Amino acid sequence: MGINQTIMKKIKKVLISVSNKKKLKVLLNALTKHKIELISSGGTYKEIKRLNFKCVEVSEYTNSPEILGGRVKTLHPKIHAGILSKRNNKSHQRDLKKNNFKEIDLVIVNFYPFEKTLEQTTNHLKIIENIDIGGPTMVRAAAKNYNDVAVITSPDQYEELINEIKKNNGGTSFKFREKMSLEAFSETAYYDAVISNYFNKNFQNNFPKKKVIYGNLIEKLRYGENPHQESAIYSKSSKLNIIQIHGKQLSYNNYNDIFSALIISKSLPNNIGTVIVKHSNPCGVSIHKNELKSYKLAVACDPVSAFGSIVSCNYKVKKNLALELNKIFLEVIIANSFDVDALKILKRKKNLRIVDASNFLINDSVKFNSVNESILAQSEDINKFSIKDFKIASKKKPTKKQLKSLIFAFNVCSYVKSNAIVLASQNATIGIGSGQPNRVDSCQIAIDKMNKFQNIKKDIVAASDAFFPFVDGIEKLVQSGVSAIIQPFGSIRDKEIIKFANQTNTVLVFSKTRHFRH
Repeated sequence: MGINQTIMKKIKKVLISVSNKKKLKVLLNALTKHKIELISSGGTYKEIKRLNFKCVEVSEYTNSPEILGGRVKTLHPKIHAGILSKRNNKSHQRDLKKNNFKEIDLVIVNFYPFEKTLEQTTNHLKIIENIDIGGPTMVRAAAKNYNDVAVITSPDQYEELINEIKKNNGGTSFKFREKMSLEAFSETAYYDAVISNYFNKNFQNNFPKKKVIYGNLIEKLRYGENPHQESAIYSKSSKLNIIQIHGKQLSYNNYNDIFSALIISKSLPNNIGTVIVKHSNPCGVSIHKNELKSYKLAVACDPVSAFGSIVSCNYKVKKNLALELNKIFLEVIIANSFDVDALKILKRKKNLRIVDASNFLINDSVKFNSVNESILAQSEDINKFSIKDFKIASKKKPTKKQLKSLIFAFNVCSYVKSNAIVLASQNATIGIGSGQPNRVDSCQIAIDKMNKFQNIKKDIVAASDAFFPFVDGIEKLVQSGVSAIIQPFGSIRDKEIIKFANQTNTVLVFSKTRHFRH
């Protein structure tokens, strides 16, 4: 059976319990104008009285004092019977009359600021005390009984409520109550999800039996990967830790590429490095200390793919670089801030999206991938490689310069879609082969790009995101001029690879870990 829709419901009593007391005076003016009786407790009651409005305290209303230091105040049959009673149910009405309980027609509650508490302290006991019990219980009760009761869970909804009761002469429509109920259940689910995730994180349980994912809607996007797909971006925070300064609205694909670029950028040395990304794959990376040179080297790796790409600068963009950036069509430019002259130059292009990522940090939280009703979850692969993560497998030892170049190439390689091959020289990539079903094809693509766009004949190193299962891949690289190779160990043919390296006087370094990115 469906809900028996009461189209308009007059409000006689409202229970108010809010931690966020903003906009309260405007709300109270609207409520008392329609002679709605106010019930409240704790700090909210004191604030209402301070604002000179008549209000009945919950302990007086229930004839039951607050106990346990305020832990129990609204958890009372008179409160919840008033909220949950069906107005057209004779049995419910008899129960109310028998117990001398009154109906409560509107509940205005927002919860203890649990997320804010997490930002302010790591004291577990203080955090526990900021888990709201009474608030979510009242909200859930009101939301369940939306046929008769309206529920408000945020100051952002006050204006809509005020307009609603003004339009309906102190009442609410079914459509309004239904909408607020939906939002209320989302609010309680979100609140409980934050608490659940805190407990799991606190007790280092990354993969609990039941995983709850939560987020705030940042914005609905124009469409997804394609125009027929709907799309939106959510964040655990109320805002992203990147700021769009200029340009068209960011799209789903833009965000996907931005995050891919930033993950690579933040793996590079502080305030050094340029990353160019196309379709979530890097097509050029440089860690040259000169910023203009760094950008030019990154573009040189694959200038064709750089057209219409996303450029991420792990440093502040200045005037001279801005002039260079404006020479080709780019979708997005990301940087650790922009100076005034650079912004003036870049803003000449009306649609160019300019993003400040000064506050963007990569953490080790769990990342997700979903299909239908299934979700894959894993910890993030955050790489900060050092020499101890590798071992030299060949007779020929790498120079310090070679080893640095190998580690740089391997780091970039870990962010390229597998199967992945990265060729590098002089602190920059010079050829990237990505996303092929076999490693030999990736080798060939990387070599072809190097030969097409570069004129480098020495100091070439290569990185592979996994071991070479046969000699053919490493042979192709050596024949192209590669003098040093880095790969994870673990193949049953590792000895054959080492033997080939020694026969060709090639440096071979093994990584102790593998870094696929599918």
